[in-house]
Amino acid sequence: MTSIVKLSTTGAQLNRPANSRNLLETLEHHQIQIEYQCRSGYCGSCRLRLLKGEVCYSQQPLAFIQPNEILPCCCQPLGDIEIEL
Repeated sequence: MTSIVKLSTTGAQLNRPANSRNLLETLEHHQIQIEYQCRSGYCGSCRLRLLKGEVCYSQQPLAFIQPNEILPCCCQPLGDIEIEL
């Protein structure tokens, strides 16, 4: 099942490719550029606000995040989501 990633600032709706391992790869697939460094949840530089929906992590990130924040480098949407971007 394909999930939709909605970007709040533009209203763009992106389909998550089936082979996408994380949200960062989905954004890159659609040529959306965000800041990132580690790709493994260590640094937190890719931190975004999750406005709607849920994500899961294959392993808990080491970077500190607030309850409404996500690290796209190491999370995957659980259905449709909306992010502040």
